[in-house]
Amino acid sequence: MASNARLATGHAALAGDTIIALRGVTKSYGEGATAFLALKGIDLDITQGDFVAVMGASGSGKSTTMNILGCLDVPSAGTFQFKGVHVETLDRDQRALLRRKYLGFVFQGFNLLARTSALENVELPLLYRGDAKKARHDTAMAALDKVGLADWWDHTPAELSGGQQQRVAIARAIVTSPAVLLADEPTGNLDSERSVEIMELLSGLNRDSGITVIMVTHEPDMAAFARTIVHFKDGLVERVEAHNSPSRLREGSQ
Repeated sequence: MASNARLATGHAALAGDTIIALRGVTKSYGEGATAFLALKGIDLDITQGDFVAVMGASGSGKSTTMNILGCLDVPSAGTFQFKGVHVETLDRDQRALLRRKYLGFVFQGFNLLARTSALENVELPLLYRGDAKKARHDTAMAALDKVGLADWWDHTPAELSGGQQQRVAIARAIVTSPAVLLADEPTGNLDSERSVEIMELLSGLNRDSGITVIMVTHEPDMAAFARTIVHFKDGLVERVEAHNSPSRLREGSQ
């Protein structure tokens, strides 16, 4: 179908192009008197190569929006375009294909397999994709090298610090070269020093690899690393602000 053909063109969007566009997106749960409207009409554009922090109180709609962006849920009404494709028209299998090909996920809880090595954890998405063993190994090692853990490839999660575990999780998320990295409170389980290290890593991947990063956070210090901050309130986008992140300020001073 046409949408599949459009997605099959690869990561063709240039920096500055709109990669995600939400128009009038609503999301309701339940029916009748018990229905709850989590999103009340979201309009949002995200450009290729941006680093976006999503903020808001619990129940503001940010997590619901992230589930839609991650193709884990669909809008009740409105449109969601990803690289020009109307995602709301795709069936479950097509959304799964989009997720597998274009999206990477990082979670607060790391979600690593306890009894497998860092390398094997990073290889998982490639295993699901059907890559050959040597190709999996080489690609996963390259991803571990990007996050500074090539020398720790044979260590299990129990042998790694929290910051190292999150680096492994990030390597797993980027091993398929996604266009968009969705991060849900990626520093929520880390101390301040490790949190800054992870944010600098995400900033570097965004800057050097051109990966669009969309991150939910409650922490203003972490949001300060983003270039765009989206504030949610009561199921709506309250405001969107451009922000000079620390990494961008350092670049500009060089």
